[in-house]
Amino acid sequence: MNEQLAALYVLIRRFEGCRLRAYICPAGVWTIGWGATGKGVFPGAVWTQAQADARLYQDAQVFVAAVLKASPSLTGGALCAIADFAYNLGAGAYRGSTLRRCIDAGDMEGAKRQLARWVNGGGRVLPGLVLRRAAESALL
Repeated sequence: MNEQLAALYVLIRRFEGCRLRAYICPAGVWTIGWGATGKGVFPGAVWTQAQADARLYQDAQVFVAAVLKASPSLTGGALCAIADFAYNLGAGAYRGSTLRRCIDAGDMEGAKRQLARWVNGGGRVLPGLVLRRAAESALL
């Protein structure tokens, strides 16, 4: 699991970037650090790099657990890919998705097609999400 978490941290860092002042992301959500939202994220918030890194590690583990609860057979690169997807869009988005149905059925080609559909933010296609979904697909 530690190897999978290390790969997940790399993937998240690659696509989230790190901002130590709270900002509104393209989807209209207050965000800080390595894409953290929710508790402790509010207008005017400022974090240290250590706070951002600690929150990344904590949140990544939460999303791995949520993905494994929904799809217990996931391992390796596929687990990393889907945990990154959930980190980016939320565990609820994964749980209710056709992507999950494909994953649970072992249909990785279908899962790749589904990942490619999740590239919009703020009502438009975001090039960064296109690249992120391609990286996740490559791990499947």
